[in-house]
Amino acid sequence: MEKIELILEENQLTKIIEKLDNLINKEESIVLLRGDLASGKTTLVKNYVKSLNINETVTSPTFSIQTIYGNNIYHYDVYNKTLEEFISLGLLEEFEKQGVHFVEWGDDRLDELLNSYGFHTIKIDIEKLENKRRYIINA
Repeated sequence: MEKIELILEENQLTKIIEKLDNLINKEESIVLLRGDLASGKTTLVKNYVKSLNINETVTSPTFSIQTIYGNNIYHYDVYNKTLEEFISLGLLEEFEKQGVHFVEWGDDRLDELLNSYGFHTIKIDIEKLENKRRYIINA
């Protein structure tokens, strides 16, 4: 397992996007984003989508659970959902769709389940610092 740690200001997010692109490397990937409220999970997804020249508004899918950008960028928010609720909504099957899947609030139980099904996961823990964020990537 590769571990990368970066401390960045918001205007430096291209550095983590480049690392993420290298880790995804054309492979179908599920990126689990973890951090406190307002830590920058949605901001990271917004910058990733922008780096692909997809001109769509990226917002947290808190109330819709899933948003799709372009043809193959999937964005989920499971903040108010248990793993069982997530599965019962049929969202596990969504991961079989070709593309990159970002899951805000994806916990270790979800990671273990996804790995047991053979999915490639990348975990990114985001920690708020004063005017920066610490990103810890485990892939």
